[in-house]
Amino acid sequence: MFELPPLNTNTIWSILNEELDDDTVNKLLWYYLGYRYNSTTGQWNITEVNPEWQEDYPEPPNFIESRPATVKLTRSIPKENKQLLKKKLGFKGYKIGEFGPRQTRRATAANWLLNYMEQNGIASV
Repeated sequence: MFELPPLNTNTIWSILNEELDDDTVNKLLWYYLGYRYNSTTGQWNITEVNPEWQEDYPEPPNFIESRPATVKLTRSIPKENKQLLKKKLGFKGYKIGEFGPRQTRRATAANWLLNYMEQNGIASV
């Protein structure tokens, strides 16, 4: 099992500020989506993963590299929580010319994790 940072607003900011590497961002998403890696069998256990995700992604996707996976992640956020980065953290977005698909996907990951915290009553800090 890999060591994950705690799920709190400091971690969300670390994603947005690119202080966490892409691999760790993916692992956070995988964990909170329910993917568990069994190092003994070398396979992913997906029994805790939502059936919609199990069907499309029997193995966890690389969200930073996969537009379709990130679109699915965005669509899984309830409408009322789509702007949590702005509402809860005051995140103003990236400056034009200073971001690309990678940063956009990291922001989506951060927003999905913040949504997860909101829906599961996880304290911000």
